[in-house]
Amino acid sequence: MALTWGDVGKFILAIILPPLGVLTETERLNRTFWLNVLLTLLGYIPGIIHAFYVILRY
Repeated sequence: MALTWGDVGKFILAIILPPLGVLTETERLNRTFWLNVLLTLLGYIPGIIHAFYVILRY
């Protein structure tokens, strides 16, 4: 797996606002996005961890 400069930007967005990082990766309001919104509302750190997972997975 190779990280690109675009991925670095997505990680920065994921740190600032995790759902935005997920949205830039998935490009649609699907279940993954809403799960990240829920995790971010429940705790900022779980939202970041999930966003990193989504960015690395796709």
